[in-house]
Amino acid sequence: MTATVSTTDTPLNASRASGAGFARKAKAYLALTKPRVIELLLVSTLPTMIYAQRGFPSIGLILATLVGGAFAAGSAGAFNCYIDRDIDKLMHRTENRPLVTGEVTPREALVFSWLLGAAAIVILWFGANPLSAWLGLGAIFFYVVIYTMILKRRTAQNIVWGGAAGCFPVLIAWAAVTNSVEWPAVILFMVIFLWTPPHYWPLSMRYGEDYRNANVPMLGAIAGAKVVSVQVVLYAWAMVACSLLMIPAGGAGWVYTVTAVLAGAWFLYESHALYARAQREDIADKGAMKVFHGSISYLTLLFIALAVDPFVGHALMAG
Repeated sequence: MTATVSTTDTPLNASRASGAGFARKAKAYLALTKPRVIELLLVSTLPTMIYAQRGFPSIGLILATLVGGAFAAGSAGAFNCYIDRDIDKLMHRTENRPLVTGEVTPREALVFSWLLGAAAIVILWFGANPLSAWLGLGAIFFYVVIYTMILKRRTAQNIVWGGAAGCFPVLIAWAAVTNSVEWPAVILFMVIFLWTPPHYWPLSMRYGEDYRNANVPMLGAIAGAKVVSVQVVLYAWAMVACSLLMIPAGGAGWVYTVTAVLAGAWFLYESHALYARAQREDIADKGAMKVFHGSISYLTLLFIALAVDPFVGHALMAG
């Protein structure tokens, strides 16, 4: 006679299952915040703080601003996932988001969004100052209400104005250090504002079918490559010109200046190359992704230079 012992319900297996379930749930909540977007936003935050301080701010202030800013961006992203869950299930690019797969319920996502947003405001208010907290609230409002609820499904210019939400981190960073918003912060805001269309429209060209299936009028999805490439070139030129305003109006030195000129020239070259291919009708949607990835490299280089600039040399022109 043999005895069969079942281990399926032992405390150890139950504990492992519970741990796996918790990890899966936590991963789903993290996905709601759109962590890759947060990473991109934080690329601009710390360099701006260093530039505003002309050195390193206190560790406490850096942590409060980075965490508060990340929470604000995560809250906006989670609200976006909650509001757009109906169209996310229609697009291949977003079909694995937690609200589509059912890993997170709509109610859980909504509560999480509010809690994360409230935490962001509290952290910025007490860890930095009230001005940075108000700017954090403004960023959430702009992305959730102006972009997601009003513009995204109504106009092909949605990302132009909705993208302003992604510009707020430089204002928050500058305000956290100086308790004010000065011209250099405004210039950096405008650089990111003008950067957003040439960054995002090539992506919408690549996933044009997705947006058309969901009836979302992204310019890259509803206009031809010729039209989109012209807009990319125009915004790229405006962005590079705006970045150079940091020299006379923002006190930038030679590190920032050289980087802005060289990185700007490279990105303009890639933008014009996209335009040339589009005019020859020699471009597939995937080909536009080179400009998308290039825009990320451009912005990263520009803000690294911004962080290094205060430690090397002096301003090239009087501010």
